[in-house]
Amino acid sequence: MTFPTILRHALCAATILVAIPGSVAAQTAPAAPAIAAADEADLQAAIAKSNAYTALMNRTLRAIQSWDRYASWVDMAKGPTGKERYITYGLYSLYDVAGEIRKAEDAAASAPALPGIDDTIRRYIKAYQDLAPLITRAERYYERKDYRDDNAAEGRTLHAAMVPAARTFLAERATLDAQMRVYKKSLDTRELASVERREGRSARWQIRNIMINARAVMDLMPSNEKPIVDLKAFDGAVADYAAAVREMDRFKESDAKGVPMIESQASSWLGKIRDFRDKLARSKGDVRKGAASDANWLVSSYNTMVTLSESAARMPR
Repeated sequence: MTFPTILRHALCAATILVAIPGSVAAQTAPAAPAIAAADEADLQAAIAKSNAYTALMNRTLRAIQSWDRYASWVDMAKGPTGKERYITYGLYSLYDVAGEIRKAEDAAASAPALPGIDDTIRRYIKAYQDLAPLITRAERYYERKDYRDDNAAEGRTLHAAMVPAARTFLAERATLDAQMRVYKKSLDTRELASVERREGRSARWQIRNIMINARAVMDLMPSNEKPIVDLKAFDGAVADYAAAVREMDRFKESDAKGVPMIESQASSWLGKIRDFRDKLARSKGDVRKGAASDANWLVSSYNTMVTLSESAARMPR
């Protein structure tokens, strides 16, 4: 598999794995005044909606991976002939997403209303439901090597149906991805302020601050469509992340417990990000010229940080 495909798989996962942790209100002290309580309730509803959409996006990422697998061996313009060198690659089987779809549909009908994103998620679900059965049929067809019996006739029929369905699905995915990034940034700001208002710059605040700034770096990482990094913007995001790490260090000086679970990972990631940036500088931002493996490592390590941060945020202090 070529570099761009590998990186896009990892980046999608990383970008979409940044679900905002669940209710932090339940972990805090006494009830605030009525207005603050209402604001907190609205924030938690917004986070719940974000989490439902994120869960669906994470689970349906498998369809993108399966489609890329197919595109890696078939001539997309002509369709399959049954004689392709790597036809045995076939496609990946899809996951059961019925539960995630149901929760996302419920979220779309729930407050807070987000007309743009809610409409997109409905279109995204429809596009997935149009494409998924075709991928499943094709996956079984190539797994069973049925193309040997019909000279790839059904493969060509499936290809003709899959191509437009995949285009629609990928277009809706790109739209949803962009909308969710903006939405999550606004939620990040609100949640960080909420934690600080209730707890000060506590360990939980430090965790969220680290992960918000780490995601800002991830948002500027290269992708299949954009392999050349905007170095100026990247430098700014790295500088902000470094400031968050320093803030975490200062917190540890005043609290011996520090920030559990992610301290070492967060610091190590900063060092690797800086090494990666140096490689990008030598190639004028083009990740294809020697930094692809570093990019994939950073994405994988970031996903680990996401998991650790969610566990750390739930730990009692």
